Amino acid sequence: MNLTSPSQVKAWCIENGFHPNKVLGQNFLIDRNALEAIVDVGLASVAKDSGAAILEIGPGLGVLTEEILKRGCSVTAVEKDSILAARLAESLGNPPNLSVVEADALDWIEDAAGARFAAMVSNLPYQAGTRILLELVKRREIPSMTVLVQTEVAERLAAKEGSKTRGLAGVWAQLDYDVRIVRKVAASCFWPRPEIGSSVVSLVRHDRNVGFSAKERDIFHRLTKKAFEHRRKQLGSIFKDLIQSSARAEELSNEDWINLSKGIAENEDS
Repeated sequence: MNLTSPSQVKAWCIENGFHPNKVLGQNFLIDRNALEAIVDVGLASVAKDSGAAILEIGPGLGVLTEEILKRGCSVTAVEKDSILAARLAESLGNPPNLSVVEADALDWIEDAAGARFAAMVSNLPYQAGTRILLELVKRREIPSMTVLVQTEVAERLAAKEGSKTRGLAGVWAQLDYDVRIVRKVAASCFWPRPEIGSSVVSLVRHDRNVGFSAKERDIFHRLTKKAFEHRRKQLGSIFKDLIQSSARAEELSNEDWINLSKGIAENEDS
């Protein structure tokens, strides 16, 4: 089956009585150009590493899986839908370098702590995509992650200080990853067609904050979470005696948050 052919994808679903689940965010990529773009970016850092281990979350019918396998990589595909998980390996010819895991991605990430992958390339499910990505970001285990997410999510992930779209997701992602939006992908490139478009986002791990201690990181995450829960308030009114500032959460850079976290840690230790 040509997984970028809308008619063939629809025909398979009808033949097998399968109905894409909106709750699970099942929107299958059916555009060849978008497919090649996300895989090109996702595998750029491992192109010369034959057999590199790639993580894919939410493989669906396997359009990304098939293309990644063609590039000589091995794939661990985590799929929550039992019907799709059961068919994936056989539909792709049972390749030896494909491992299919039927599981909720958030549960699997928790249980698979310490697993090592060269990269992640995924069309993340709409509903849980941000949570999945942030769990992986906080673990800092995967050097490169290239994902398809809703454009509004992509803009939040890449937003810099002062931007109206600046939020917790971007602050947490940018702590250890350089984030950039690669390209937009129209809603028409998916079936079923979602209400809004998506974007390809690249996250490449950097080492600028490797000296940030576990305690400082914990303070960073608690501090920013509370600040963005009250984003309309000035930081001074949120944290009272802890922070003296008239700025609001989105106005601070990651460096500002890091310095605040380090300062609080030092005061607690003194």
